[in-house]
Amino acid sequence: MPRILLIEDDAAVRQGVVLALRHQGHDVCAAATGEEGLEQLGAFRPDVVILDLMLPGLPGLDVCRRIRGREQVGIIMMTAKGDSVDMIVGLEAGADDYVVKPVQARVLDARIRALLRRLDAPAAGTTRPRAETHGDLGIDRAGLRVTHRGQQVDLAPSELRLLLALSASPGQVLSRQQLLEAVWEHSYHGDIRLVDACVKRLRGKLGELGGTPRYVHTVRGFGYCFRAP
Repeated sequence: MPRILLIEDDAAVRQGVVLALRHQGHDVCAAATGEEGLEQLGAFRPDVVILDLMLPGLPGLDVCRRIRGREQVGIIMMTAKGDSVDMIVGLEAGADDYVVKPVQARVLDARIRALLRRLDAPAAGTTRPRAETHGDLGIDRAGLRVTHRGQQVDLAPSELRLLLALSASPGQVLSRQQLLEAVWEHSYHGDIRLVDACVKRLRGKLGELGGTPRYVHTVRGFGYCFRAP
């Protein structure tokens, strides 16, 4: 049974989401503040964290960063409708996905299960050799392990799947829509900002910020491609 940690300060929303997720077969633990949620993180050991960005005390963005700094657990953030700036900042802070409140139970359940599949299974392209070397970058597809200059790179689930999807066909340009469907299993065009935010995080972890990308290249008007140096 998937374990879900919900961090939401609104009591009515918290109760409704807990009941809905339990009805869908999830084991749910709820916290009203970021501080409480971080305490539950170690005790409950969730598979997925659902995190409201607007929290009293410790802000949701800080909670997201702290979780991502400690665990590679999946993170789905909840945002108010229209808070696109906060949503993008949240994605860049390490969230894997997002939903807009009020969210339907079936939509949230679908996002959770898609994220769990990303945690459990590698992306397309796993028929390639077990270990690959692209310049300073090493990719172990079977072991789901990435190294850069000999050091292991800790990637969030979506970052890892994005890299696996892109590097499966070096030089091939994949549109944001193709990556959205391959990595996040979404088909809604408005969610393509997930791809851009994840690419930015991935580049940062590969040491590509502030200069010309070495691995993940932008093809203006089309999408992204992976090229070995």
